Amino acid sequence: MRIVLMFRVLAAVAVSAALLTATVGAQSKVIRMQKTQDAVITLKSEAGQWKPGNNSFVLEFTTPSGQPLDAGKVTLSTSMTMPGMGPMIAGATLTPDKAPGRYLGTISFPDGGTRQVTVSWDGPGGKGSARFSVPVR
Repeated sequence: MRIVLMFRVLAAVAVSAALLTATVGAQSKVIRMQKTQDAVITLKSEAGQWKPGNNSFVLEFTTPSGQPLDAGKVTLSTSMTMPGMGPMIAGATLTPDKAPGRYLGTISFPDGGTRQVTVSWDGPGGKGSARFSVPVR
């Protein structure tokens, strides 16, 4: 009985450590930083880029002076135009993190190519949007 309990505790610790590593690792490399008049938006991932398939990322909002910015409700969507076809559109799932102005996200791409990213926010720190390009490789 004690051995089973010990294995369960060790498994829980290993899972917690893996989740912490994934969260900390996701903030390690900047994919893109976009400055607006009222906000600086930083898109980060563990690899420092998006790839075809599933991607995890961190989206951070700060003021131009570097203070965390409470962006409130945030959306991130991407589009890619294809000759002879309608645009390929993908939306991200975003969840507020514990830190103000920090959001954990996931998005999936069927293939590579440059995506036009639109980030919109509406919260106590203000309302706005930004557009920028991000390659998917």
